[in-house]
Amino acid sequence: MKRKFSLLLCLLVCFLSFTGCAKTDEAVEYDEAVITQTVEFLIEYCNTVDDAALEQWEQYSEFMQNYQIMSTGLQVTPDSLVGAVDSWRAGTDECGEYVSHGDLRFEADADGVDVIMPAEYENKKAEILFTFDRKSYLESVTVNAEYGMDEILTKAGLNTLLGMGTVFAVLIFISIIISLFGFIPKIEAAFKKQPKVQEALETVETEAPEILPETDDLELIAVISAAVAAYEGTSTDGFVVRSIRRRPSNKWKA
Repeated sequence: MKRKFSLLLCLLVCFLSFTGCAKTDEAVEYDEAVITQTVEFLIEYCNTVDDAALEQWEQYSEFMQNYQIMSTGLQVTPDSLVGAVDSWRAGTDECGEYVSHGDLRFEADADGVDVIMPAEYENKKAEILFTFDRKSYLESVTVNAEYGMDEILTKAGLNTLLGMGTVFAVLIFISIIISLFGFIPKIEAAFKKQPKVQEALETVETEAPEILPETDDLELIAVISAAVAAYEGTSTDGFVVRSIRRRPSNKWKA
């Protein structure tokens, strides 16, 4: 009986432990006035700070940065403040100079609070999102520009052309490489043929008949003419030796 009671007690403790560790889905509590003050400060600061002031701020030590932020009572950190300035400048580069903003809209969940603010810029409208964590400290600032239908279609068309152009360029490059494969056997044959041609030329040079000097030909013609005249019993005036050809040596059989 005691064992069953102890086992039941252990199960109850484990159940209560898991229940306590479970993450709640309830929205966090926040002070709307404090967050609104932080948002208004960020709008003013990001819109007016210049490069010199930002560089001076970044040269401060971490202790000095936290001290100055703490003295203002704002729910920001040094890193989130610099990130907010960078995001704000990226938004002005895309939308133009900041003009004004509308009412703030708060959306809280278990992870934190999102503050959505419609804004008017010089060139187009945008929606600025301020994200705060569970302790109402700023995490990030995002400027989402609102594009018209013509801008959306233009960007979609450019992206389509870029993607298709890239695909066709790669296909053309691959086809050129494949077409060059037909020249590879010819190139290999040309490299293989060169040694044979060189060997043939060397053979021709070694087997080329010796060219006799012109004086030797005249003496040979005179000797042959005299021999023919003696054999025929005539003089050398009755015939003319025009050419002399050397016949290949014959092997006589006994």
